[in-house]
Amino acid sequence: MPQMGVSVAEGTVVEWKKRVGDWVEADEVIAAISTDKIDTDVEAPAAGRLHEILVHVGETVDVGTVMALLATDAKPGEAHSSEGTSAAAVAPKAHSSDGDASSGGTSEAAAALDAPGEAGELQGDTTAEHAGSTQEGAGLRAGGKRYSPVVMRMAAEHDVDLTRIEGTGRGGRVRKQDVLAFLETGNGADAPMHIESPYKPDAPPTPKKRMQRFGAPASDVAPMQGATAPLSRMRQSIGRAMVESLQTAATCTTIVEADMSRVDAARKTLGVTYLPMIARATIDTLREFTALNATLADNTLTTYDGVHLGIAVSLGTGGLIVPVIHDAQELSVEGLAQRIKDLGARARENALTPDEVRGGSFTITNPGGYGSIIATPVINQPQVAILDTEAIVKRPVVITDAQGNDSIAIRKMTYLCMSWDHRALDGALAAQFLRALADRLETWPVG
Repeated sequence: MPQMGVSVAEGTVVEWKKRVGDWVEADEVIAAISTDKIDTDVEAPAAGRLHEILVHVGETVDVGTVMALLATDAKPGEAHSSEGTSAAAVAPKAHSSDGDASSGGTSEAAAALDAPGEAGELQGDTTAEHAGSTQEGAGLRAGGKRYSPVVMRMAAEHDVDLTRIEGTGRGGRVRKQDVLAFLETGNGADAPMHIESPYKPDAPPTPKKRMQRFGAPASDVAPMQGATAPLSRMRQSIGRAMVESLQTAATCTTIVEADMSRVDAARKTLGVTYLPMIARATIDTLREFTALNATLADNTLTTYDGVHLGIAVSLGTGGLIVPVIHDAQELSVEGLAQRIKDLGARARENALTPDEVRGGSFTITNPGGYGSIIATPVINQPQVAILDTEAIVKRPVVITDAQGNDSIAIRKMTYLCMSWDHRALDGALAAQFLRALADRLETWPVG
């Protein structure tokens, strides 16, 4: 089961497009899978004969689980078991006891199908008992509708009538996010976008204090309430990715302050939010400081001519995902605004493609929409830096006029926080990049 986004913890086999014994060409689509964020096809990593399918259609499994085995020593044109040949005729021969090199070994002949381009595994089933479900996709029936196993399991755990939930997936399909939103609010509302939050979340209710008022009887004191529960698979997946990043990178964070007054004036004219303007300035600065538009893997630093900009999108309790705008340097502010809006909407609708969540060279995350002012983001591996943009607030600052006179003025200010990998660059370059970015924002042309 391929990995698609740091919070994608599991996937469901929707359809097997090949039967056991069928010949498969390299890069040929062999199965369709569905996750809470992406529906996609899985391609064969090599040519061969489908030797074994390990998991039934409709079954939900963790990312990285073996899905099927591909016999790469088979040849096209051989009959498979459904045509009267036994399964043994399809399977590769085992090693002889004396180690005869002419005997093919299962370990050498079976290519595991995992993610495209890797020797891994697939899972699913195409036996007759599942043939009727392959065209309809994975899922179970309830109230005349089809639901994924994940949604059905959540509904059973929380005693939810799924017919009461309005689905936001394709064709009105009820997704995991819809159930979570229904459990939280009862109306199935979408979660806000992490980088484009249109509102600040309502403040949580003030918990009753566990303290006794002076002179009050103990019975008047409300007890502390709480609950314990294991981390969800999604949280475990995010946790593994974050811990791996911190254990891999020599993470440091540099922060500069920027006056956003001119950006604020210009965005009102353009009719866009702050983010596409910050993104445009970041892109221009990355093309000046190419060492930050890079990935580091296996002690090899790769820099990129194009800026493949990742934008972190929050799915509320459904986790987060980082869609990538490839060759973002080719887009104007208005173009970036449209792409960001589109990616955010399709991320919530589980309509992103695999190519849209991989191949990033730099990432922007913006929790400032929720009111935070400073943060130390975790680097999105294997990238070497991530920019965190914070809340833009009015603050008194000292300004100097053309004659060198100082005065105090009210300006719209923000902090630009960047975590970076000390293996790939040093603090001086990180500071120079942020200062150049802040200068671009502070001198943005108005009018």
